Amino acid sequence: MRFRSILTNHTKIRRDGKNSAQKISGEQLLIDDLSENEPSSPPLSPGEDTLVSYLKFEQFLCVSSSGSPMATWVLSECGVKPLLRVYPQPRTGMLLKPSIPSSLRTLPVCKSSQLGFSLSSSSGFRGQNWKLNVSAPLRVSDVGEEDNEKRVVEDESGFDPGAPPPFKLADIRAAIPKHCWIKDPWRSMSYVLRDVVVVFGMAAAAAYLNNWAVWPLYWIAQGTMFWALFVLGHDCGHGSFSNNANLNSVVGHILHSSILVPYHGWRISHRTHHQNHGHIENDESWHPLSEKIYNSLDKGTKLLRFTLPFPMLAYPFYLWSRSPGKKGSHFDPNSDLFVESERKDIITSTACWTAMVALLGVLSFVMGPVQLIKLYIVPYWIFVMWLDLVTYLHHHGHEDKLPWYRGKEWSYLRGGLTTLDRDYGWINNIHHDIGTHVIHHLFPQIPHYHLVEATEAARPVFGKYYKEPNKSGPLPFHLLGSLIRSMKKDHYVSDTGDVVYYQTDPKLYGPSESDSST
Repeated sequence: MRFRSILTNHTKIRRDGKNSAQKISGEQLLIDDLSENEPSSPPLSPGEDTLVSYLKFEQFLCVSSSGSPMATWVLSECGVKPLLRVYPQPRTGMLLKPSIPSSLRTLPVCKSSQLGFSLSSSSGFRGQNWKLNVSAPLRVSDVGEEDNEKRVVEDESGFDPGAPPPFKLADIRAAIPKHCWIKDPWRSMSYVLRDVVVVFGMAAAAAYLNNWAVWPLYWIAQGTMFWALFVLGHDCGHGSFSNNANLNSVVGHILHSSILVPYHGWRISHRTHHQNHGHIENDESWHPLSEKIYNSLDKGTKLLRFTLPFPMLAYPFYLWSRSPGKKGSHFDPNSDLFVESERKDIITSTACWTAMVALLGVLSFVMGPVQLIKLYIVPYWIFVMWLDLVTYLHHHGHEDKLPWYRGKEWSYLRGGLTTLDRDYGWINNIHHDIGTHVIHHLFPQIPHYHLVEATEAARPVFGKYYKEPNKSGPLPFHLLGSLIRSMKKDHYVSDTGDVVYYQTDPKLYGPSESDSST
């Protein structure tokens, strides 16, 4: 009780006129002498005496003029530093976890631009927070309130990834060197030439050798190169290939049609994905299922979606019918994906896709269907698995829980910060550094050959909002663990709340051992 009294009585305004409260900078009340608030109390314990000394020290800083050299010198020499803000502002659908017991009132602090403080009011603490740096394991706290699950995610330092960042998109842009924005069409075309030569060279070598010791190696290598071709066409779709829209369209159609991707259909839906990344309802790719939609699915559909390898084979089906809860086709000009002005583009891309299917049909008659399967069909499905693996893990599978947004809590910046960078070892260069995904999502107009440098330049701005990718060996086998873990845990999000996190369906794979034993 005495400890509580120390914390509460220091804000009382004495009414005898002797030590009337004074205003500092028009906002802050001067703290009274705490040792006189409880004259009948016994001597203070060492811990309480330390707290009183600290509050007196704070009073000294407040009396000093804001930003005075003396106050700054004392703070610097004492080595006292405020911790990062845990919760900069209240957020809908989240329950803030107090740093001290709710029965204790928050310490008011003086406002100083040097100290980085903001005024504490009776409505709550919204500025820098002084607290003990006590380590604790990362946790997800679940608190039931009015039958709605509200979740607070914090790491050992109290950092909340769902909190609004202290920086703006313009701050990130300013940190990126100017030359990173320059698009070089000759350099872009050199990557196209490199990849096309490798694709045809490997196909010719495999057909010539025609050996079952070679075919599995060819399938993996050629499927990876198909994926590399997709990434270059992906750059065309973003306009980061060159500043020439016609060149982007021609190259994009050639590259994507060759691997059975409708260029404009995919380009437009992918643009929607970038414009709404991290939004539960409006995102287009690998967005989470709401609890209502998840519960409406039959058991077989759930297992197909969350049991490997089936999710890694989903891309062709997504092109035809999109994700659960959404309707439309990338081949249909009248689909909800497109507006009327885009329908001619969809017809063009669908015609190119159809021409590629016809070419494959002709080749099956020329070389035989078995040879076509070995040279093209199997590598195509390896490419599909690459695409699904990479795109899924750029938005899922991190060791920490990452937020998804809806309503007023979503913003382009906050949504982009939920994406993840990944290290693919030797594959980084082959698939054109697509693993540098955070910067790409925020600024898709940056060419792929500048993404690594741009990411390094922006990391100091990101701070803890940047999730450092795990270092890969020559081949990214470590990502399989992240994929498996996510498939087992990341099933759906709550129907309510503007900041939500993935939840797990414990019944998806059958009853647990504890359930069966009972």
